[in-house]
Amino acid sequence: MVEGKIVKVSGPLVVAEGMRAANMFDVVRVGEQNLIGEIIEMHGDKASIQVYEETAGLGRGDRVVSTGAPLSVELGPGLVTSIYDGIQRPLEVMRDKIGPNLARGIDEPALDREKKWHFEATKKPGDRVSAGDVYGYVQETEVIRHKIMVHPKKSGTIIEISSGDFTVTEPIGRLRLDDGSEEDITLMQKWPVRVARPYREKLPPTEPMITGQRTIDSFFPIARGGTACIPGPFGSGKTVTQHQLAKWSDVDLVVYIGCGERGNEMTDVLREFPELIDPRTGKSLMQRTVLIANTSDMPVAAREASVYTGITIAEYYRDMGYAVAVIADSTSRWAEALREMSGRLEEMPGEEGYPAYLTTRMAQFYERAGKVVCLGEDGRQGALSAIGAVSPQGGDFSEPVTQATLRIVKVFWGLDSQLAYRRHFPAINWLNSYSLYRDRLESWFSENVAADWNNNIARCMTLLQEESRLSEIVRLVGIDALSADDRLTLEVARSIREDFLQQDATSEVDSYCPLEKQHNLIRLILTFEDKAHEAIQKGADIQKLSELPVREKIGRAKDIPAEEHKAEYEKIERMITEEIEALIPGGAETE
Repeated sequence: MVEGKIVKVSGPLVVAEGMRAANMFDVVRVGEQNLIGEIIEMHGDKASIQVYEETAGLGRGDRVVSTGAPLSVELGPGLVTSIYDGIQRPLEVMRDKIGPNLARGIDEPALDREKKWHFEATKKPGDRVSAGDVYGYVQETEVIRHKIMVHPKKSGTIIEISSGDFTVTEPIGRLRLDDGSEEDITLMQKWPVRVARPYREKLPPTEPMITGQRTIDSFFPIARGGTACIPGPFGSGKTVTQHQLAKWSDVDLVVYIGCGERGNEMTDVLREFPELIDPRTGKSLMQRTVLIANTSDMPVAAREASVYTGITIAEYYRDMGYAVAVIADSTSRWAEALREMSGRLEEMPGEEGYPAYLTTRMAQFYERAGKVVCLGEDGRQGALSAIGAVSPQGGDFSEPVTQATLRIVKVFWGLDSQLAYRRHFPAINWLNSYSLYRDRLESWFSENVAADWNNNIARCMTLLQEESRLSEIVRLVGIDALSADDRLTLEVARSIREDFLQQDATSEVDSYCPLEKQHNLIRLILTFEDKAHEAIQKGADIQKLSELPVREKIGRAKDIPAEEHKAEYEKIERMITEEIEALIPGGAETE
């Protein structure tokens, strides 16, 4: 045990001497209150420590004691449905003990040491096991079967193992390691947060992560195991978009990291999630959610830890063969924490004061996402998708955090303040957003949704780009200067924007839109375009076409419940044909 003395306190940064024998990234206990800190720099026998709690009251000469272990998380049954702070202290447990405000120096185990879990063994004594093999399972929630796995750095032969009810620290068996030593097998393991958990093989992403959000699924899809960012100015709907992704994405588990966000936004999550029903399982969303709340009023240094804590928990469930989504809101606040610590360490600043290693740190986070073949004999596959919100000041996407993120991620959902002011939500700008997974996912959509899906999406994108060009002309010379076909393009593009891309997150029906319904909605709009185009060729009036009663039916089609939409959409399709044919000169007589 290494013990030193404080020589300097600068906000969350503490410098201690006499720490020569300590290691980088060791967890230390600071002062009489045993505040939690982590060594982030060494100079001779002096260690620079970032303290994850308020440092008021610390002074020169106070002691610092190294634990000799890096910052690690406890992994085992009980993670799902829990709410943690940035260094995996259980907030609900601490609230019950000390009240709503966090006290300094409090340290509670992340996993409940008293709760018993029913363990069902799938291995037997004498079995040879290696890293990632499954000993058995625990039914953690109604929807998550928690696999108890061999630690990634261990292998050996099982001496004894038994099914029954155990706490996370009680031995469920014994393992003889390859070096001849023996150790107890428990339901819990620890893993350092800054080290990525190993896997056997990384796979190319080949299937989308379905979110139920039309703009994302159709225009800018994210693959399972992919990375995405949502940059946007204040008030453009970043947090609501992330809430939607957390609620409806077709993943087995969501780890939601509130990194330096406002407390009221985390409150929304805490209130909503237990009440919402997951459309895939029919159970509460909370049964597949882990929440990490490090709000803006909590110590700044803990923001940095929170993203690593979250992604390590996500990797653990990925290793069980689950599809997991990590949602970080917002990585800008994490970058601000890096900037503050870098400034206090007196490092040479980079652009806008951010440290020179900003891009590297961001890459270390996002590169932990991916679709993988997990360790273990069964060759199970897991996927970890990482989605980060970015809050650029004034909506300036050229600032360092946004640019550093865009270099790494493959999907860009750029939120637009102008769209938000027009009450167009989600305010994802369809002209400057992109997904580099689209080409790779086209075959999946063709096979699993509809053969004409990709063609229809391409048509919609072309129409929206054409609308942007025509809008400039309309602003200059007025709409009367346009041909009937161009005016039709504007009408159809408006329909795509208002009837398809706009989505109401507060609506019970429209909050989540299945792919089949998305395809049929697009088909309605494009059917109207095809029929209207034919009618114009035969002499129909564009003004009357744009005023047809069926246009309102198309606009309201997204509010038809998913189980009824197919029959209703067929009715609307027939109405489109009938109403347009009635406008063709001589059309009524030929019927």
